[in-house]
Amino acid sequence: KTAQAAIDKAIEVARAEYGKPACVAVYDANGLLMAFSRVEGALFRSVEISQAKGYTAVRMGVDTDIFLARLQRENLSIAYFCDTKMTALPGGVVLRNAAGEVVGGLGVSGMKAEEDAFVAREAAAFVQPQLG
Repeated sequence: KTAQAAIDKAIEVARAEYGKPACVAVYDANGLLMAFSRVEGALFRSVEISQAKGYTAVRMGVDTDIFLARLQRENLSIAYFCDTKMTALPGGVVLRNAAGEVVGGLGVSGMKAEEDAFVAREAAAFVQPQLG
């Protein structure tokens, strides 16, 4: 129920703010895909990218733009993390409960990186109160 609410909100924000279709993926705390949606017209490559963004947010415990900054700051290759499913593209956000524990991740793709990140954060903010 919460996963679908996050997807619905992300699609709504992407349409309202940018007039673009998007792909949205929601993961649980273990990095398992819970829900996914591709709006008609969203680019095929956005399917894998949205899923990688949500997965990475859970795996690393930070939003993907923060992960990207770390890679750049520490001059690290993403390959050092030994997980080919990860990406550092902005648009992946961590979902946390009221205690601050990571309970999932959400990934959005289909627009510019900063637009993906904005949409993901809006959807996360919308569902966070429902996460306990």
